[in-house]
Parts: sequence; structure tokens; C-alpha cells
Amino acid sequence: MFFQLAGGAVMAVGIWTIVEKSDYISLLSSKIYAVSAYILIVAGVIVMVTGVLGCCATFKEQRRLLRVYFVLLLCVFLLEILAGVLAYIYYQQLNEELKENLRETMVQKYHQPEQEHVTKAVDKLQQEFKCCGSNNSSDWAESVWIRFGNAEQRVVPDSCCKSPVIQFCGQRDHPSNIYKVEGGCISKLGNFILNHLQIIGAVGVGIACVQVS
Repeated sequence: MFFQLAGGAVMAVGIWTIVEKSDYISLLSSKIYAVSAYILIVAGVIVMVTGVLGCCATFKEQRRLLRVYFVLLLCVFLLEILAGVLAYIYYQQLNEELKENLRETMVQKYHQPEQEHVTKAVDKLQQEFKCCGSNNSSDWAESVWIRFGNAEQRVVPDSCCKSPVIQFCGQRDHPSNIYKVEGGCISKLGNFILNHLQIIGAVGVGIACVQVS
């Protein structure tokens, strides 16, 4: 019963990580964040299957089933440790990755052909975290979308606005209208992902240690 609960907890954390903020994964050059979460999902499924197998093996007293049970248990332990280690490694390099790539992604891909997923992610990011641009709102002056006249006189995207329901509100970049003094999105997205990585790492290593004990 404990294994099923542990497996459900591990799988839930992995699914929550992927579903809750899946849009932001497209803004990251590295896939470690997503891979760590998928590993937890796989480990959770194996844990639940292993729990059922262990009960059957014990009840029927079949040595072959018990061997399979212990092999699966070892696989689960290794997967959970791997997810925790990957989360820790990515935790160390995340800030540098965001500094190098987030601004480039926003100014080069926003509202560009076949980059709808990036556009959606950027708009969601700016609205949810109440930020504008990578470092600040002036980053948008370098945007391909704005420089080549496709923004319809906007100086920032409408998602920078405090009231984005007003169409073309991005034409005015006064602090009363956009998230100008609140800062850029790098630090806010970084803090969010770091918190998620801490949870992934803690759950992966923590439950693996509990299972072994």
C-alpha cells in the first residue's frame, strides 16, 4: 500500500511540473527540466506496478516474481535518484541559461512564423509574473516583430499591459500602462523554475531513500 502511495506522489509531482507550466519549457534551451519531470512520471508508474507485483509475489511465494520485484525496485531507486541529480545539476546552470537565451528567444521568435508556441509562452509569462521583456521593457525595442513594422505601432506586446484586454495597449509604454518598473522576466521565471527543481529533487531523492530504508 505504501508503494502505491509513494508511486502516486512521485507521478503526481512529475505531472504537475509538466502540466502546470508546460508553456515555459519552450523558452528554455535545455530539456533537463522537462526530462526530470518525465523521469518522475515513469518512476511513479513503475513504483505502482512494483507494489502490486510485490504483493502477488509475497502472497503466492514465487521466487521468480520476487526477483522481478527487486529488479524493478532497483530501477525505481535509480530513476528517482537520476531525477533528483538532474534537477540539482540544472539548478546550478539555470541562471546562466536564462541570461543567455531568454532575451534572444523573446526578441527573435515572438510573433514569428511557426513560433506560435513561443508567442503564447511569452504572453503568458509576462501576464502571470507581471513583467515586461527579458531584463526590462526596453528589450522589446530590439524585437524583430517591432523593428520590421509588424507590431502595428506597438512598442511592447499587449501582454506587457496591466489591462491587456485593451487592444493595442502596447502602443503606450508609460509605467501606468505597462509593467515597466516591476522589472524583467528573467529573475521571475528563474525563481519559479528553481522552486520547481527543488521540489523535483527533494521528492525524487527523498522517496528513493524512504523506499530503501
